[in-house]
Amino acid sequence: MKLFSIDELAILTAEANTNCVSIYMPTYKMSTETLQNPIRFKNLMRSAEEKLIENGLRPQDARDLLLPAQELDEYEFWQHQSDGLAIFISKNLFSYYTVPLDFQELVVVTDRFHLKPLMSLLTGDGVFYILALSQNLVRLFQATRFSIREIELEDVPTSIAEALRYDDPEKSLQFHTRTPQSVSGDRAAIFHGHGAGNDDEKENILRYFRKVNDGLQELLKNQNSPLILAGVDYLLPIYKQANSYSNLIDEGITGNPDQLKAEELHAQAWQITQPYFEGARDEAVAYYQANLGTGKTASGIQEVVPAAYYQRVESLFVAVGQQNWGMFNPDTNSVQVHSEQKAGDEDLMDFAALHTLLNGGTVYAVAPEQVPGNAPIAAILRY
Repeated sequence: MKLFSIDELAILTAEANTNCVSIYMPTYKMSTETLQNPIRFKNLMRSAEEKLIENGLRPQDARDLLLPAQELDEYEFWQHQSDGLAIFISKNLFSYYTVPLDFQELVVVTDRFHLKPLMSLLTGDGVFYILALSQNLVRLFQATRFSIREIELEDVPTSIAEALRYDDPEKSLQFHTRTPQSVSGDRAAIFHGHGAGNDDEKENILRYFRKVNDGLQELLKNQNSPLILAGVDYLLPIYKQANSYSNLIDEGITGNPDQLKAEELHAQAWQITQPYFEGARDEAVAYYQANLGTGKTASGIQEVVPAAYYQRVESLFVAVGQQNWGMFNPDTNSVQVHSEQKAGDEDLMDFAALHTLLNGGTVYAVAPEQVPGNAPIAAILRY
């Protein structure tokens, strides 16, 4: 499972090619509704092919370029979707991401990939993770305010039995089963070590959680979204002792998470994260408004784009669902804005968001009416 991260963003941003294809589509993940996914996909691929031909490619060359994406169109692929699918194709690169974001349909073919619809996955506004822990089951979820999906875990132990099976064989680790059955239908395993007492059990759980943490560190590297723990009371402080993820939220969901469906975990986690998200964004808006006219803010494409490029933007507000086509010339520090897309143009709002993130700033991808200053883009400046 590949998560969209700053590293992925840097790879996609570095790709410059005459024909960089960016495709965004909303996807269905429930029963018969998934049958709509391949139909929508075929329509978007047809649109991408037409745009490539308009860009000067021969029809067969356009089809060849899109072939890696076309090969995704299999029944099994469509059965494992979330709310949105983002696909990026160029001569040198093919990548796709299944994400809990409900995209508007969009196909863009320019010299660079169009990445703004994915920005909320990298900001402190809207995406969070839930780690549901027990001794018998580990589940990780990626969520937004409106959706949740479970992430397939690789190189992460999903039970204490799996984590410690090959550790300290001289201690004769043993397992036995009990009823009732776990949520997976198998009888739940209880871990016992030789002479296991309170301290021994806690140490074994800590070792288990360290292995879970090690696996998550690789999976969540360069992520800055909040992580919420779900588990029985006595396990949460032990995991916090093992944790090295920088944005673990102190408050967690208490109780046995094995008995909770994803939607139930999501509802409880959102109650915890909503004040976190809204507080950070509201503070940024208040700072912006308090510093109007002081030189610490910027508004509009002409001001914000150069500031983002030259690492001056600390926080950026950018309207989702809108594009401003044009060009930025760093040699002359000039911005050209066009009413319609022209050859060589890129979405300047996308450009500003990319450079803000790559330079360590925060981007709030929000509804147009939530951008302060009555403009589609606004910024808080570092200097």
